[in-house]
Amino acid sequence: MSVARITEIKSSSKKSFEDAVENGIKRAGKTLENVRGAWVQDQEVTVGSNGKIDEYRVSLKVTFILK
Repeated sequence: MSVARITEIKSSSKKSFEDAVENGIKRAGKTLENVRGAWVQDQEVTVGSNGKIDEYRVSLKVTFILK
């Protein structure tokens, strides 16, 4: 029997939402063991004074198995 935990993280990227997700999962894997999945809870962007997107941000719920 496995027991899982879910934790929320925020991640960002200058490139895209997909890159922000990948950055978040990569970073979570450095701290959390047995990461098994994640889902995007929210997406947002920041817009600069030039009217263009500066940064893509995602809120992730990351699932990992407890030892």
